[in-house]
Amino acid sequence: MSLDLSPSPQLSARFSPDATGELIVDGVPETFAAESTERLREAVLGRVGEIAASAGRPVRLTVSDEEGDWLLAVHPDGSIGDEEALSVSYGAEHGPVSSRLATTREIPTTEATTREAPSRESFLYVERPRPDRAKQGFRGALARAGMPLSPSAAELRERAELDAVSRHWAGPRTIAIVNGKGGANKTPTTALLSAVFARNGGSGVLAWDNNETRGTLGWRTEKDDHDATVQSLLPATDSLMSAGARTADIGHFVHHQNADKYDVLRSNPTMLATEQRISSEDFDRLHTVATKFYRLVIIDSGNDESAERWLRMIDHTDQLVIATTALGEHAEAGALLLEALLQRDAHSARLAREAVVIVSQSERTGPASDVRRVARGFEPLARSAVTIPFDPEMHGGRLSFESLAPRTRRAWLHAAAAVAEGL
Repeated sequence: MSLDLSPSPQLSARFSPDATGELIVDGVPETFAAESTERLREAVLGRVGEIAASAGRPVRLTVSDEEGDWLLAVHPDGSIGDEEALSVSYGAEHGPVSSRLATTREIPTTEATTREAPSRESFLYVERPRPDRAKQGFRGALARAGMPLSPSAAELRERAELDAVSRHWAGPRTIAIVNGKGGANKTPTTALLSAVFARNGGSGVLAWDNNETRGTLGWRTEKDDHDATVQSLLPATDSLMSAGARTADIGHFVHHQNADKYDVLRSNPTMLATEQRISSEDFDRLHTVATKFYRLVIIDSGNDESAERWLRMIDHTDQLVIATTALGEHAEAGALLLEALLQRDAHSARLAREAVVIVSQSERTGPASDVRRVARGFEPLARSAVTIPFDPEMHGGRLSFESLAPRTRRAWLHAAAAVAEGL
């Protein structure tokens, strides 16, 4: 049965994340505002239902929001349909019952013949495909109301990225967050990537401050009821590697982030750099302990690219991340580092070629075009370059994933998925 969806009246609706919207009826705009996006949708669709009732037939409504555009059919009784969904026959995909039944071969019934068991379907692993329904945004609201809308392209991308950061790999992985210039956003990048991986993939994520010149990762994360740092852990590495060491023993030396689910191994920002030098051998011992107790180790590198601990970190790294802002000196320092690693050795060159660059907008008034321009500039040097919008919660104070704006959280998920690709 075909629908009478004549082009008049011409209706289109636009929804914004701030619970405001606009319905355009034959070119005339009507504005709407509500206390929530759900209420906003109800108000706009109620108005379209009135128009359909006045017309005495279904009307075509074009809907636009941050997920994209699609077409709905609104009926005079207020019910809503999706033109694509209405054309789908949900029973056809299953086929006739007879095609799904197992058959039995005819076997001669003689005394000399051994009878074979008839073939059959397993009772244990029966695939019953479930229709995929939208869960987010306008489409998700309609799907929850009973209309079979499929996920938007944006929702499918988000689901794929959530799957990527939720994976557990066979064996531990080490990620190094690097840039030789101070203030390039290494510490927020370390903490927020750790949060994305831990919140989605479960525990087993360590953020390690490998900075001997007043690293601030400990200042910007939660502190447990002890003051342990890297210097506290070093004398205990042998006992932690012994057969009698228990998983919970590492808790004496790290600081758990209750909301974001990862642990922090702090440096000591009150000590002079000369008092907390770590040799290559020391780093090896620390890394062996870290990868015994954690599946994913994310290292805030510090700024001294000539330090033994910095160079040994590179030797143990599986995925390199360049953290930078849109400021020229930060971006140039990151690019020069990639070029230097290309010349160091084969392992370092591979890390440079497969690096992910995360460009954060560090100033509220800075144009987003500067961030995109820097990201494009890294494309010839690295595997991927992604951008993070300005968010005041990233600039000063304790870093908490939940306190970020929704679009910032979405950007960090995208960045973490790009990093996961290399693991």
